[in-house]
Amino acid sequence: MMKLIDHSYLNRVALGASLILWLILALCCLGPSAEAAQSGKESAEQQPQTQAVDEKAEAILKRAVEALGGSSYLNIRTSIGRGQFTPFQDGASGLPSAFIDYIVYPDRERTEFRSQGVRNIQANVGEGGWIYDGAARMVKDMTPEQVKDFRFSMRTSVENLLRGGWRKEGARLSYVGRREAGVGRRNETVRLVYADGLSVEFEFGARDGLPAKVIYQRPDAEGKEVKEEDRLAQYIAVGGVNAPFVIDHYRAGVQTSRINYESIDFNVPVPESLFTRPANAKAVK
Repeated sequence: MMKLIDHSYLNRVALGASLILWLILALCCLGPSAEAAQSGKESAEQQPQTQAVDEKAEAILKRAVEALGGSSYLNIRTSIGRGQFTPFQDGASGLPSAFIDYIVYPDRERTEFRSQGVRNIQANVGEGGWIYDGAARMVKDMTPEQVKDFRFSMRTSVENLLRGGWRKEGARLSYVGRREAGVGRRNETVRLVYADGLSVEFEFGARDGLPAKVIYQRPDAEGKEVKEEDRLAQYIAVGGVNAPFVIDHYRAGVQTSRINYESIDFNVPVPESLFTRPANAKAVK
């Protein structure tokens, strides 16, 4: 489904001129097909016997899958999300940009932004992709750094957590505990630690079991690790799947963007041609 939150990736692309200017959903990484779900199951069964299983953490993940729609969620193969992306500067909202996000699982995504008559596109296909800069009217391949950025967004996504992609990397899952989440509300928290040291925390509503927050750190321009958060809200049922229609991104405790979905469609036809690299700017569709 939407990259539950791979929305941090959408945040970074829309704000970064070097990326042509991105989801998360959204919602939110890659692998919502039945084949991918089976792959995740197999990878779980093939985990090294020396790696302890945290039953409490695993139970929270299982409950989250059911809360999101169970088999309806696991059987998502494509999604098209439309909405508005709004950047924030020093906590104040800026001008929104319309976006449309096409996803074909397990490894294709195309996101288009349109603002003040200019369209920007980023298409990720497997381990590569391309970008169309509408202002400069240029089509170019993604750089290794951009591919790395996309990969990071997948590793920190709710999708990757719930569908078991992390198991293939030998990451370790553990239960952290309950945290305050507002008046009379608590979140159950689990932590995912990859072999390379990347640590990601995921919070789920203690009452409803839905994904509520993703927390991780990224280096700033000076190399200092800075805390980032993706906050998921306003869940709406779409075809048997509960999807967050609002994703707020925070960096160092300050809001930097908001993704507000206006519509999300699952398992709809998505032309393969959308992901094919255009020969030049005139060929962009």
